[in-house]
Amino acid sequence: MDINWLAVLAAAASSFVLGGIWYSALFARQWQSAAGLSDAAIKNGNPGLIFGGSFMLALIASASFAVFLGNEIDAATGALYGATAGLCWVAASFGINYLFERKNLALFLINGGYHTLQFTLIGLILGAL
Repeated sequence: MDINWLAVLAAAASSFVLGGIWYSALFARQWQSAAGLSDAAIKNGNPGLIFGGSFMLALIASASFAVFLGNEIDAATGALYGATAGLCWVAASFGINYLFERKNLALFLINGGYHTLQFTLIGLILGAL
């Protein structure tokens, strides 16, 4: 199977950019509160580890999704499969953990929403390129 590594890289970059917008411009305070993170905890994080690790994990997710989708897929089907994977695999799995961990609905909606959109974009990009 041939993997379009340019598409994988673009998909990973889209995840990274979406995360920046989602967790800063759109839902920064709501997410921080729902996750129970103080301003000090946010400030004292290791940005190299957080951002570098996030990009590497997005790259792994994009590459494995490229293998899953295969080569003969269009953008619309890729987006549909991505939305399904994000909502029904990732967000649903988070939901199971969050129920047992007694995490709040707001955190589930923020994180599950991000991953649903993340995989929708990944599938769209992989199908388009």
